[in-house]
Amino acid sequence: MTFRRFAPGARGVLASLWILLVLLGLGATGCGETGEAHEVWYCPMHPTYVSDRPGACPICNMDLVKREAPKPAPESARVWTCPMHPEVVSDRPGTCPICHMDLVEKESPAAPGGGSGAEPASPGGASHATVEVGAEGLRLAGVRTEPARRERVTRTLRTVGTVVPDERRLRRAQTRIAGWVEKLHVNFEGQYVRKGQPMLSIYSPELLASQQEYLIALANARRFLSSTLPEVRRGGEDLVAAARRRLELYDVPESLIAELERTGEPRRTVDLVAPASGYVVSREVVEGRQVEPGMELYTVADLARVWVEGEFYESEARLLALGQEANLRLAYDPERSFAGRVDYVYPALDPATRTLRVRYDLDNPGLLLKPGMFVDVEQRLEVGEGIVVQDLAVLDTGREQIVFVESAPGRFEPRRVAVLWRGEGRALLAPGAVAEGESVVVKANFLLDSESRLAAALAALGAGAGAAVPAAVPPGHSGHGAEGERP
Repeated sequence: MTFRRFAPGARGVLASLWILLVLLGLGATGCGETGEAHEVWYCPMHPTYVSDRPGACPICNMDLVKREAPKPAPESARVWTCPMHPEVVSDRPGTCPICHMDLVEKESPAAPGGGSGAEPASPGGASHATVEVGAEGLRLAGVRTEPARRERVTRTLRTVGTVVPDERRLRRAQTRIAGWVEKLHVNFEGQYVRKGQPMLSIYSPELLASQQEYLIALANARRFLSSTLPEVRRGGEDLVAAARRRLELYDVPESLIAELERTGEPRRTVDLVAPASGYVVSREVVEGRQVEPGMELYTVADLARVWVEGEFYESEARLLALGQEANLRLAYDPERSFAGRVDYVYPALDPATRTLRVRYDLDNPGLLLKPGMFVDVEQRLEVGEGIVVQDLAVLDTGREQIVFVESAPGRFEPRRVAVLWRGEGRALLAPGAVAEGESVVVKANFLLDSESRLAAALAALGAGAGAAVPAAVPPGHSGHGAEGERP
């Protein structure tokens, strides 16, 4: 190759031509670009994860969906929010006051995944707003609805009852005189006694003197019978009646008075007899003990009928009433059942357990129900009639209870409801909020709740808010950061 030397002027011209060719090449390269916008793919379940190409979410393995380009909005309608704290919104760029991340621009509510209106769930404020979801968003989120039904709700309460003696069938053996116990005829608890059976023998100087007075009155009355004066004969009869009445008030058995009249000899000891038939559940006396008037010696319980006392929670107290039928089963023999009714509802709660006692009065054939046993109680209750939805459909925010009703295909309206009763997977609503046959969201309503809250916050900001509105910072949530933006 032969090199030639150019004049200085010629070299300047060549340099200018070279620069022109480079600029023309760059222009051609720029004209060859397509000018297409940068594509963004995101996870519907984890909107904070975004990508520039199709794929799967690394968190839940769900297929990413393409985010459509938002329509340009006027500057006054543009909203910025924090990806980590979506409740923080602003009408201008800036940083989150909680975690100090850069705020990102919020897309228009008409984008896939939801839309909103400014309809609050409660009249007093915009805590929730109506949400609109496309068909693809419904499929990906797994939203499912069920119609509200009108039903008569019955409920079965299950609790454990305890068998106790019928207090109306308890009898206490007491003495009305002072003395000493000479002999015990009933000397252990659980012993069965019959009415009139001797239970103990008691020595009482006072009772011995009363017997002697009765014998003297009998002797004088016999002498007065020969008198011709009616007043004298009537006086002798009155003395005998008064002495006999005194023995009867001391609980001296009729058999002992008859024996006293027959033999004419007072007895040193007198037998105290059983006041009723039953089982001795308490014994407070031993041989040789001194007893005083009014002292409880024995307690006898007739167990032909017993009580079963069940305990119910405070919230269930309003549903209990006299006469309600119940089914009771023995814990050790579930095949054996007893039909009972609520005999009494106690007027006060147990302050220790916060439960209400309910009593059932039952026959006790064969002494199957023994005091102290546990009994399984199934109490059927009529809760009432009204609109019933699945328990999962009700979202409890603390201040109010919300359900989402599909008022139109893809349009979900938040309704504030009052739950009268919930249990067994169902919830009975107060009338007025939801009508029979309306479709209520029973699955994925938490996703709708988050979108509804955010839409309500954005609507409130558009109505006059001018700065970022921070929420209370939960412990351990400050200083977080993540890439991407919330769709």
